[in-house]
Amino acid sequence: MKAIVQQGYGRPEQVLELATLERPAVGDDDVLIRVGATSVNTPDWVTVTGVPYILRLKSGLRQPSTPVRGTDVAGVVEAVGKNVTDLQPGDEVFGSLWDDTPLGTFAEFTVAPASRLIKKPATVSFKEAAASVMSGLTAMIAIRDVGQVGPGTTVLINGASGGVGTLAVQIAKALGAEVTGVCSTRNVDLVRSLGADHVIDYTKEDFTRGERRYDVILDNVMNHPPSATARVLTPTGLLIPNSIGNTGRFFAGLPRMARAALIGRGSTRVQFVTCVVNRDNLTALATLLESGDVKVVIDKAYPLSHAASAIGHMLGHHARGKVAIVV
Repeated sequence: MKAIVQQGYGRPEQVLELATLERPAVGDDDVLIRVGATSVNTPDWVTVTGVPYILRLKSGLRQPSTPVRGTDVAGVVEAVGKNVTDLQPGDEVFGSLWDDTPLGTFAEFTVAPASRLIKKPATVSFKEAAASVMSGLTAMIAIRDVGQVGPGTTVLINGASGGVGTLAVQIAKALGAEVTGVCSTRNVDLVRSLGADHVIDYTKEDFTRGERRYDVILDNVMNHPPSATARVLTPTGLLIPNSIGNTGRFFAGLPRMARAALIGRGSTRVQFVTCVVNRDNLTALATLLESGDVKVVIDKAYPLSHAASAIGHMLGHHARGKVAIVV
């Protein structure tokens, strides 16, 4: 099968190449998927560049221990393990391999645990389904579970035009919140079209100096000190930091995340969000997509052979919504 293989760390076009690999074996609890589409997420560009350097302690010092990037997947079941009874060859599925397999999804075939997959809604394309998983689950868990957002909750989403942000705006609105999105000038109309009640253009206004207060702030950018962001919370408001930043080769935004954790030990409520991939969460996400309450914004889709360009697109840190890869 064809796959994108990473050799060392560096610029995507320097360390990624199209190669031929053996088709992966299927474990007893696994599903072999003919990949229809996948998408680019933060862990992909971080692992390709090896920046911040400190994260190489986990992925591998000289090169990543797993050569194929990608976690989100949508495709057709090719084969199933002997313990898998509710999926069969020919089923269209979507889900994620996040933190659970040595093989990624930037390939013609991949293997995923059946517990990380569900059947894809017929009204959702492979491209949309694949682009929804990590960002959609992160947004849903942050807004629904961590933030416990409901009718009348005032929510600010910093980075509202990105992969997580575009989905978070829509999920918060679907739950009845009053939503403020923060983005650049070129994305104001996009964020407003997703349902945001208020849109702040960060090139013209610093939301941390404004008068409005928020019950929940989902910060996907972390471009302000956490203490400044916390200043615009209501007295019982919650800050949800969700970015390692994109500057600084050794630690990038990790110190700022650490400072957010520190202020959380005082009077400010701070909670982090973890992307949990299971069938219950995938089913809830699928319901949102199928209902039309949430739509996946895709900035651009690339063929598998141009995966390096897809990651380079993400590295520009100005993608509107998601960057997809169609196989």
